[in-house]
Amino acid sequence: MPNVDEPQPAVPQLAQSPGADPVLVLLVVLVVVLLLGFVGYVCMAHPSLTGPIAAVGGVAGALATVFAVVVALRKR
Repeated sequence: MPNVDEPQPAVPQLAQSPGADPVLVLLVVLVVVLLLGFVGYVCMAHPSLTGPIAAVGGVAGALATVFAVVVALRKR
Protein backbone atom coordinates (compact mmCIF):
# COMPACT_ATOMS: atom_id res chain seq x y z
CA MET A 1 0.00 0.00 0.00
CA PRO A 2 1.53 3.35 -1.01
CA ASN A 3 2.17 5.92 1.64
CA VAL A 4 -0.19 8.91 1.30
CA ASP A 5 2.51 11.36 2.42
CA GLU A 6 4.93 10.42 -0.39
CA PRO A 7 4.66 12.67 -3.45
CA GLN A 8 3.76 10.92 -6.64
CA PRO A 9 6.40 11.00 -9.39
CA ALA A 10 5.72 13.65 -11.99
CA VAL A 11 4.48 12.29 -15.28
CA PRO A 12 6.17 14.14 -18.13
CA GLN A 13 3.69 15.85 -20.39
CA LEU A 14 4.18 15.30 -24.09
CA ALA A 15 4.56 18.53 -26.01
CA GLN A 16 1.65 18.83 -28.36
CA SER A 17 2.39 20.77 -31.47
CA PRO A 18 -0.54 22.73 -32.77
CA GLY A 19 -1.69 21.05 -35.95
CA ALA A 20 -3.83 22.35 -38.73
CA ASP A 21 -7.55 21.99 -38.27
CA PRO A 22 -8.83 19.41 -40.81
CA VAL A 23 -11.90 21.52 -41.60
CA LEU A 24 -9.70 24.54 -42.32
CA VAL A 25 -7.43 22.48 -44.57
CA LEU A 26 -10.45 21.12 -46.45
CA LEU A 27 -11.85 24.62 -46.87
CA VAL A 28 -8.55 25.99 -48.20
CA VAL A 29 -8.22 23.08 -50.66
CA LEU A 30 -11.81 23.61 -51.83
CA VAL A 31 -11.25 27.34 -52.39
CA VAL A 32 -8.00 26.72 -54.29
CA VAL A 33 -9.63 24.10 -56.55
CA LEU A 34 -12.61 26.37 -57.27
CA LEU A 35 -10.33 29.35 -57.97
CA LEU A 36 -8.14 27.34 -60.35
CA GLY A 37 -11.23 25.99 -62.10
CA PHE A 38 -12.62 29.51 -62.52
CA VAL A 39 -9.32 30.84 -63.87
CA GLY A 40 -9.09 27.91 -66.28
CA TYR A 41 -12.61 28.57 -67.51
CA VAL A 42 -11.92 32.28 -68.02
CA CYS A 43 -8.73 31.50 -69.95
CA MET A 44 -10.61 29.07 -72.20
CA ALA A 45 -13.63 31.34 -72.74
CA HIS A 46 -11.62 34.56 -73.20
CA PRO A 47 -8.17 33.79 -74.66
CA SER A 48 -7.27 37.48 -74.68
CA LEU A 49 -7.20 37.42 -70.86
CA THR A 50 -4.66 34.59 -70.68
CA GLY A 51 -1.64 36.93 -70.69
CA PRO A 52 -2.83 39.24 -67.91
CA ILE A 53 -4.02 36.30 -65.79
CA ALA A 54 -0.63 34.60 -66.18
CA ALA A 55 1.14 37.81 -65.14
CA VAL A 56 -1.03 38.18 -62.04
CA GLY A 57 -0.49 34.50 -61.23
CA GLY A 58 3.28 34.90 -61.46
CA VAL A 59 3.29 37.89 -59.13
CA ALA A 60 0.91 36.14 -56.72
CA GLY A 61 3.16 33.07 -56.65
CA ALA A 62 6.20 35.18 -55.82
CA LEU A 63 4.32 37.03 -53.07
CA ALA A 64 3.05 33.75 -51.61
CA THR A 65 6.61 32.41 -51.53
CA VAL A 66 7.90 35.51 -49.74
CA PHE A 67 5.02 35.33 -47.26
CA ALA A 68 5.72 31.64 -46.54
CA VAL A 69 9.42 32.37 -45.94
CA VAL A 70 8.59 35.24 -43.57
CA VAL A 71 6.15 33.06 -41.59
CA ALA A 72 8.67 30.17 -41.42
CA LEU A 73 11.45 32.47 -40.19
CA ARG A 74 9.18 34.12 -37.64
CA LYS A 75 8.27 30.78 -36.01
CA ARG A 76 11.95 30.01 -35.32
